[in-house]
Amino acid sequence: MPHTDVPALAPTASGLTAAEVADRVARGQVNDVPARSSRSVGEIVRANVFTRFNAIIGVLWLVMLAVAPIQDSLFGFVILANTGIGIVQEWRAKQTLDSLAVVGEARPTVRRDGTAVQVSTSELVLDDLIVIGPGDKIAVDGTCVEADGLEIDESLLTGEADPVVKRAGDRVMSGSFVVAGGGAFRATKVGREAYAAQLAEEASRFTLVHSELRSGISTILKYVTWMMVPAAIGLVVTQLFVKNNGFRDSIARTIGGIVPMVPEGLVLLTSVAFAIGVVRLGRKQCLVQELPAIEGLARVDTVCLDKTGTLTEGGMDVTGLHALDGADEGYVRQVLGALGESDPRPNASLQAVIDAFPHTDGWRCTESLPFSSARKYSGAAFNESDGESDGGSSTWLLGAPDVLLDDDDPALGETERLNEEGLRVLLLARAARDLGDPEPARGARPVALVVLEQRLRPDAGDTLRYFAEQNVQAKVVSGDNAVSVGAVAAKLGLEGVAVDARGLPADQDGMGRALDEGTVFGRVTPQQKRDMVGALQSRGRTVAMTGDGVNDVLALKDADIGVAMGSGSEATRAVAQIVLLDNSFATLPSVVAEGRRVIGNITRVATLFLVKTVYSVLLALLVVCWQVEYPFLPRHLTMLSTLTIGIPAFFLALAPNTERARPHFVRRVMRYSVPGGVIAGVATFVTYLLARHHYTGDGSLEAETSAATLTLFLASMWVLAIIARPYTWWRVLLVASMGVAFLLVLAVPSLQHFFALKLVGLTMPWIAVGVATVAAIALEFSWRWVDRRFPD
Repeated sequence: MPHTDVPALAPTASGLTAAEVADRVARGQVNDVPARSSRSVGEIVRANVFTRFNAIIGVLWLVMLAVAPIQDSLFGFVILANTGIGIVQEWRAKQTLDSLAVVGEARPTVRRDGTAVQVSTSELVLDDLIVIGPGDKIAVDGTCVEADGLEIDESLLTGEADPVVKRAGDRVMSGSFVVAGGGAFRATKVGREAYAAQLAEEASRFTLVHSELRSGISTILKYVTWMMVPAAIGLVVTQLFVKNNGFRDSIARTIGGIVPMVPEGLVLLTSVAFAIGVVRLGRKQCLVQELPAIEGLARVDTVCLDKTGTLTEGGMDVTGLHALDGADEGYVRQVLGALGESDPRPNASLQAVIDAFPHTDGWRCTESLPFSSARKYSGAAFNESDGESDGGSSTWLLGAPDVLLDDDDPALGETERLNEEGLRVLLLARAARDLGDPEPARGARPVALVVLEQRLRPDAGDTLRYFAEQNVQAKVVSGDNAVSVGAVAAKLGLEGVAVDARGLPADQDGMGRALDEGTVFGRVTPQQKRDMVGALQSRGRTVAMTGDGVNDVLALKDADIGVAMGSGSEATRAVAQIVLLDNSFATLPSVVAEGRRVIGNITRVATLFLVKTVYSVLLALLVVCWQVEYPFLPRHLTMLSTLTIGIPAFFLALAPNTERARPHFVRRVMRYSVPGGVIAGVATFVTYLLARHHYTGDGSLEAETSAATLTLFLASMWVLAIIARPYTWWRVLLVASMGVAFLLVLAVPSLQHFFALKLVGLTMPWIAVGVATVAAIALEFSWRWVDRRFPD
């Protein structure tokens, strides 16, 4: 809507005085909504300590402390250490998130004592007069007191995509954002009373619900719980009532069978990997507002890029002025200078015009039409005191030539030629109708073409090449002319068909086909950007959307991953999962790499943990069926878990990993861990049964346990050796050092006594090695068969 001269505002338009602000602060009428970028310290501690499996292991640990030597209680101290590590790592991640959130936080402009000042959102008070313009997010609820062509998008609140024109007296709601024009509103609800704050209480930003990794691990843990219950009950009955062992020894062996069934470290390691990922990205000025975004971007196969602010820098330069139909260039310069002066909040294009054509006195703006991405032009009406109109009035439009001109206008040919060179072109046209007319552009007479050159981001080409190498498709969607956008994309090495989005089919299936065929799309409306994301998602694509302007908000919100530039509008930063604070598109590969590291490594180490769970459950069931003593004490399995899983998993989870993220986490992990666990468990039990026949007399159970431990260690080491591939020097060193550590336990008398582990004779130990060798061969064949039978 156009803006006309408005009457003088009431004295309150100067805003609150310092005394009034202090009074409201004293009464608690402050916008004190707590930051929700991350969990509180208390929530972090509770999440890491009070878990189902910590409760199980905690009870078993207390029992073990009462009935057995301290070395059988080591598993409890390991859990304490792991939980502590998890708390510290997530606390570090919280500090990084919170500090970066402060850097990326928008600062609303308020009018106090008649002066415009910027304050943090937490410093807003009731009745503050808040000044707003394009891209600003409405921070609190209020009532509009000034409106200069003000259009507000309330789609994030109401679902209605069309901007709403606001006039003085209209209500504005927090969570909406300005798409055109400017104005000011008085805060009527702040803090938790504001509408957006109430929504935020229901849906905190810190959430892991969209993570396939976390939900997959939850599914696995649910299955593990079901398997644990019958196995544990059978083990308790067998060890306490069927075998006539001492009470303390029976308790120790029962707990020794139950504890390794719990893959507690898997959940912890996943949290640590996510937290460390946040810290690493934070050092690169990348704010991750939702932790699963690290994982999500690694799974993305299509990236939709907004040209302005992503492929090009925000600034532009006027490189030419082409007068049409004999128009006087001097007069045209005056018009352009006046148009620049008429908009208090110019966009990048108009700012370039302002820089190139300074305003001259004598032109008074009587009416204005702010630029909007949906309209694609702006306008203003003037009273001129000089120039060719000799003190008359005139109305001017400045915007996209292909929107303002008829299809057969000869000026379009010149525009097309310039667009093909990658230049941006604006048309200055003299309007034949008032700005208040429903179609102010109808009948406008072209006067001049303003040629702008966009500044390409120096890192954009390398980033696009990275995505191409990673088989991630890039789609450029822009509100600019398609030919011009295509030329810019070509300069950056992105080849493909440039499509004018005004001709795209409206139905989702048709748009999806067009998106498959095209690479660059121009003249895309904000609603079309949103529709494009939906069309790609309907075809099974995982979509990331980047942008920095208010016209990108709807698409950012609907995309699987929204990426906003730190210098972009507050609205885009609010809805995006990832904010690039340094405005560098080149940071995206780092986010992708971090996500791939987390997903690939957690998938890798999850197999280690679940192999242990499978063989533990299987051993418990075999012990119940054969009605024999459980072969291990807790100290044995604590040592085995530490050497074959705990220490290696920590290093493997944090190692570099560039393999592309693949779906079906649960299926991919279980297809390896089930055969691996079955083979390791069967081999261990076979050695145990052979040892029971081989050893007799006092100390035979300890000798049988030692032989079974040797087989289980060697089988688990082979699983680790497979998981550690492809080998690098540090992976080989990691596996070898775990083997050396086990040899030390077998060789050093004090460690033998501590772990109750001593190989007796030569026959049975070599049989144990032979059984483990057969198990290793079986592991190789079974995993290769799985690879062939269930390819990714």
